[in-house]
Amino acid sequence: MKNFTWGHGVIVALGCFIAFILFMIFIFPNGQQNSELITDDYYEEELAYQDVIDAKNNADKLTEKPTYAQFPHGIQITFPKEMNNANAKFSFNLYRTDDQRLDVKKDFTLSADNKLLIPAKILAPGNYTLKLHWVKDKTPYQIDYDVVWK
Repeated sequence: MKNFTWGHGVIVALGCFIAFILFMIFIFPNGQQNSELITDDYYEEELAYQDVIDAKNNADKLTEKPTYAQFPHGIQITFPKEMNNANAKFSFNLYRTDDQRLDVKKDFTLSADNKLLIPAKILAPGNYTLKLHWVKDKTPYQIDYDVVWK
């Protein structure tokens, strides 16, 4: 039997390194979740991100913020009493990070009791980012919530 020399060690180390690289290329990515861009216009929206920062800062200054609650029939968003449909425009975006086809985007008006219901029939189980946008008296607001719909 031959003696194990440093040359054999180099060959074994190189073989292990090649096996590791092949594992990382072919096997490891198969277990990863799909992660799509939030929007197709990602770069254009990034340039206008200061508007989003301003809207979030405006929302942070509110004493009472919109809230959401989950019910079997859907997600209910409740706005404070001082907010109403007069001089205001409301919209929401529900983003799915793993499947863009499940995104929900909609403009809406508040009901008489300042609520909005996102029905369960348009939601698939999974993780969403709920982005509430509204403009009241020409001042933009935005609040983001992480939602897990089961």
